[in-house]
Amino acid sequence: PLLNAWKEACASPAPSKIVIPAGTFLLSRAVLEGPCKGPVDIQVQGTIKAPPDPSHFKDDTWVMFNHIEGFTMSGGGIFDGQGALAWSKNDCHKNNKCTLFPVNIRFNFLTNAYIQDITTKDSKQFNVNVLGCKNITFEHFTVSNPEHSLNTDGIHIGRSDGVTILHSEIKTGDDCISLGDGSKNVVVNGISCGPGHGISIGSLGKYQGEEPVAGIKIANCTITNTMNGVRIKSWPASYPGTASDMHFEDITMDNVSNPIIIDQQYCPWNQCDLKNPSRIKLSNISFKNIRGTAAGKEAVKLFCSAGFPCEGVELADIDLTYTGPDGPAISQCSNVSPKLSGKQNPPICAAPATTSPGGQAGPGKASPGGKASPGGKASPGATA
Repeated sequence: PLLNAWKEACASPAPSKIVIPAGTFLLSRAVLEGPCKGPVDIQVQGTIKAPPDPSHFKDDTWVMFNHIEGFTMSGGGIFDGQGALAWSKNDCHKNNKCTLFPVNIRFNFLTNAYIQDITTKDSKQFNVNVLGCKNITFEHFTVSNPEHSLNTDGIHIGRSDGVTILHSEIKTGDDCISLGDGSKNVVVNGISCGPGHGISIGSLGKYQGEEPVAGIKIANCTITNTMNGVRIKSWPASYPGTASDMHFEDITMDNVSNPIIIDQQYCPWNQCDLKNPSRIKLSNISFKNIRGTAAGKEAVKLFCSAGFPCEGVELADIDLTYTGPDGPAISQCSNVSPKLSGKQNPPICAAPATTSPGGQAGPGKASPGGKASPGGKASPGATA
């Protein structure tokens, strides 16, 4: 019925609306294809449930919106991936050729899209994957996965220009928001994140031909009880690439293990060559007014590449308190000389780096993109 309604709406030159009413509906799989002749609005008022058994799926897609211009979706409804059985079967932390479970919602090659008041929960893998989009906004969007769910990033972005995420709540078992290669002009504002692994740019550099990351602004967020806070990560022995103009501002950390991280030695489960430095060039990065509590002693870790040291890194008004028995908080730095202003607690780069944060990141992950190439998928193996 959904595909029949979509076919009719997509063929209409006049604006059209599809309503999924209140109630619970089972949906096996749906690929909603454009281009359409006119704008389409979907009102999701009910709860849509996926088959709980991952073996039902032949690929890693449950619901996909593809090649559409002028798309909107709202209504307060829920996409329920019923992912518990899939999480118990996830072995990607030890198997590089692990089964790719379905993503709850894929937005592929959308232009001028707006998604509001929608919930995705209990996805088998990523909750949302944004690939090849231009000007797409999420507002009052909710992600609800338990902390133990594996590889369930809230919103993953790749090869997209103009992505805005506003006033949303994300609880998951992996990154709340992750940005893969080709992410440009991304604004994240007013997000509540946790539990999960925080907000991450990367990991970058694992695949040849990755596109630059540029123009990222993360602001006015609260990150609570997460493994990481705000993080930029790239693989050692990487393919060359760049990431620039990345700014984190006005962020509250509440019991976050690693509040601020640049990690160019990202090597989950030691699946890489640490002897050769990353060839991802990081530049023009700022962390401003980042305050709160750290659950780990090393509150600030800036591990840049020995081959391509970070340039233009600025820290202003950092106040992170660690209350553990081995306190107070400290920072560690390598291959970076940041510009400092305002309060600096802990003192930034007061001691040389002695350990890499790479091993703490969690398992490497298979891409939910379906093929071993970079781009909006997770740069496979990418976003632990």
